[in-house]
Amino acid sequence: MNDKYITVTQLTKYIKFKIDRDVNLNEVFLKGEISNFKAHTRGHFYFTLKDENSRINAIMFQSNASKLKFTPEEGMKVLVTGRVSVYEATGGYQIYVNEMIEDGVGNLYVAFEQLKKKLEKEGLFDPLHKKKIPLFPTTIGIVTAPTGAAIRDILSTIQRRFPLAKTILFPSLVQGENAKEDVVRQIQRAATFPIDVLIVGRGGGSIEDLWCFNEEMVARAIYDCPIPVISAVGHEIDFTISDFVADLRAPTPTGAAEMAVPNQSDVVNYLRQLKIRSSQVIQKQLVLNRQHFDQLTQRPILKNPMMLYQVKEQQFDHLLDKLEQVTHFLIEKNRDRFRSVLRHSVFSQPKRILIEPKENAYLQILGKLETLSPLATLQRGYAITKKDEKVITSVKDLKKNDQIEIDLKDGQIKAEVL
Repeated sequence: MNDKYITVTQLTKYIKFKIDRDVNLNEVFLKGEISNFKAHTRGHFYFTLKDENSRINAIMFQSNASKLKFTPEEGMKVLVTGRVSVYEATGGYQIYVNEMIEDGVGNLYVAFEQLKKKLEKEGLFDPLHKKKIPLFPTTIGIVTAPTGAAIRDILSTIQRRFPLAKTILFPSLVQGENAKEDVVRQIQRAATFPIDVLIVGRGGGSIEDLWCFNEEMVARAIYDCPIPVISAVGHEIDFTISDFVADLRAPTPTGAAEMAVPNQSDVVNYLRQLKIRSSQVIQKQLVLNRQHFDQLTQRPILKNPMMLYQVKEQQFDHLLDKLEQVTHFLIEKNRDRFRSVLRHSVFSQPKRILIEPKENAYLQILGKLETLSPLATLQRGYAITKKDEKVITSVKDLKKNDQIEIDLKDGQIKAEVL
């Protein structure tokens, strides 16, 4: 019968489970008035956030409370960001606050966070895209208002630290409705000049005064600028979108000037150290070369240079003797071959070797010719019949009244075919 009943703890755990699983309650943006504020000795803030009709308990732990730039007070209107959950001990729901700002700048803050997340997701803040600030710039561009403390601080700091550097001011509006377009225009204009580094910024002010440096078009102009950019907006506690996009963020305009140029005294000290190290290297190299020279001068060949000549003389004599031996050997070898050739039968009996074989061959050929000669046929009693100087080999080659010649061994007979 009691199985269908659950405990209060079980119910509270279930409600907490459902609320914690609701994504819409994981990040809630609330605005309201602070009441029952209490700052715990451990740094946590406990308070109630209320409006005209409702209230919700709130807690902000020390890790987040320590980051606030103001001190919360009773009755203060604020904007908070946090997650809603259930505190099981009381069964009440409450908001665990991560961030808190004074109301009045809330809309700007939300816009700031949204743009920051968007550009960060696109990679505009990626350190891989940051350009290196040159160590010794010769020309520095400055995009800021032509009047005010910012430009005076920047110019005086550069002049004091590194007077060799040239500065070019690109005057721009730095607050107001048209400021963002003017800043973008001057950044793009500066990109057409031979500048080593570009400072973009202004002096301190409210979040509304600094807002043009939170505009997306200004952020993209800084990102697309081919010149290394130092962002110098407001005071050290002020952060803008331009700070995240720039290649380097300076806490103040004066700090930007200090980051843009080296201190001339540091440069002098650096050059002095280079001079000392160069002298040491040269002296060390001179000592090594002197030692090497001394070693060379101690070599016997340098003490007695005739040794080198004598060695070459000996080598020459050796080669000359070897040449004479080889020449004598070749002469004797060719002489023996010549004597051997002279002893050959072609020189001792040239007629028998050269003429008699040719004579015998000649007689053999002559005998064959006589055997095949037509004259030999006539000597044996045969006749040769011709017609028009052509030998007749068949009666079919003759007809009646043809004039023919008959060759015999002792003359020729002319006849007519009947």
